[in-house]
Amino acid sequence: MSMVDKVIAAVTPPESDEARAEARATARAAAVPGGWLAMVLDHHLQIESAFQAVATASSASARLAAQKELATILTGHSTAEEVVLYPAMALSDQKGHSEMAYVEQCATKVQLAALERLDPMSQDFIDKLEHIRGAVAHHVYEEEGKWFPELQAQTAASLGGTLASRYREEFERYMQGALAGNSTSVQMAR
Repeated sequence: MSMVDKVIAAVTPPESDEARAEARATARAAAVPGGWLAMVLDHHLQIESAFQAVATASSASARLAAQKELATILTGHSTAEEVVLYPAMALSDQKGHSEMAYVEQCATKVQLAALERLDPMSQDFIDKLEHIRGAVAHHVYEEEGKWFPELQAQTAASLGGTLASRYREEFERYMQGALAGNSTSVQMAR
């Protein structure tokens, strides 16, 4: 972890597990079964599981395979959010939140690229992975605790079905392309 990463981590401590659980409960309460927010929440759970799979892999090859699956689900999920949900946020009086979301996801993509350059069994790799996991966990907390429940409330009547179909379309488009390009077994969520 770089000195800048350490300073940022020190001045912005992570949310508590209790705060994260409360944010997730808020989002689940706002989610419509089969809607875009329900899909997002399912993807968040898959992402958390993928981080755990990378961290607990016992060999370099298993860790690299798990890392590839993590990157695939993160990129498919972020692409769908960036193409569908963040523009909807910007157009629904959440422009600042939308801009922050784009910045956070861009930073995660840069950090994932840095992770690929590290020995998968090294402590540096584990430290970088944990840094990325923490940043993603904070991003998820922001989405689930406020941003997405607000978007759900603002758009449920007018755009709910459109956002759901577009989000699903963009996620599946990326995942199908990613799966066609490799032999990993990333599960597509619906």
